[in-house]
Amino acid sequence: MDEEKTTITRDIMCNPILQAKTLNNEKTDLNVIIGLCVGHDSLFYKYSNALCTTLVTKDKVLAHNPVGALYQTDTYYKKLLND
Repeated sequence: MDEEKTTITRDIMCNPILQAKTLNNEKTDLNVIIGLCVGHDSLFYKYSNALCTTLVTKDKVLAHNPVGALYQTDTYYKKLLND
């Protein structure tokens, strides 16, 4: 059973079409996208039956850590925000 879950997780990790279809099977009403790459989010929107919104997108500037800047607001960015 655990091996089956691992295979499913591995197959869906960077597969926005399969992610959308999986959520379609769950009959979601709203899909909030966090951390999909630009382009992958477009594929997700296309295949999702539910309404979608993007909260955070992934980018190369933050080394694919989409909320890295938010985590740093009290440290590195604190000086920038106070200036």
